Amino acid sequence: MLSKVEELKLISRCVLADDRRAFGTLVEAYQPRLRRFFMNLTLGDQYLSDDLAQETFVKAYIEIRSFRGLSRFGTWLFRIAYNEFYSYKRSQHATSDLDAVPEQAASPIESSEISMDVKTAMASLSDIERTVVTLFYIDDMPLKQVATITGLKESTLRSHLHRAREKMATTLNHD
Repeated sequence: MLSKVEELKLISRCVLADDRRAFGTLVEAYQPRLRRFFMNLTLGDQYLSDDLAQETFVKAYIEIRSFRGLSRFGTWLFRIAYNEFYSYKRSQHATSDLDAVPEQAASPIESSEISMDVKTAMASLSDIERTVVTLFYIDDMPLKQVATITGLKESTLRSHLHRAREKMATTLNHD
């Protein structure tokens, strides 16, 4: 993980000298977390996750000059990712596309019962609940940062987390 100072140096190099290697360093630092974020939102659809991550990094590179440094680069990047995912969802016009676990997402490595239970539990959540659970529990972001990324109030996020925990518990206890 890069420190805030290291991030700001890299961003300065991107803005002032159009240094693509500096942006590449930022991509390397955030790519695993961003891909995991999308994998959770898409319920394991690796191809869609990769496409969304790529689009997020392209938009971040294009808009890097708009980064003000008021928050960490990761918060800004995840806000772009959040918007990218919901733009994709809106463009599909069919909300049921991501409500089932994709066939191609299953792999022999992920076939353990625990992995399947978690996927089933995550599939029982709405898109926003899955987003909040991913950011708060999986990416271990503080509620304030999740609020910045999603644009929702902290009280609303707490409600989503509460409902998500109940849904997941019901799904896991049912199975």
